[in-house]
Amino acid sequence: MEYNSKIKSKAVDEFFEAVLVLENLEECYRFFEDICTIKEIQAIAQRLEVAKLLKANKTYNEIEEETGASTATISRINRALNYGADGYNLVLRKLGIIE
Repeated sequence: MEYNSKIKSKAVDEFFEAVLVLENLEECYRFFEDICTIKEIQAIAQRLEVAKLLKANKTYNEIEEETGASTATISRINRALNYGADGYNLVLRKLGIIE
């Protein structure tokens, strides 16, 4: 069954296809440095780090100290982990961070 995303469009499909053809970290750095601002990349990376720490049962205060993320951001990520599209959990499982 195909996932029915709220953001689905031809342009988003083409963007995700572009990401999927990247073969290594260097290619990812090169593409994302061109397509995103440094702040955008850092924000996305921070969100993944927050998700990892939430799954490790760290407190909001510990996560805030370690990542610099606001409690609002931590809360939003926690909501996504529990009630979202399961994307964080999917990636964390594939990375071997969670079972």
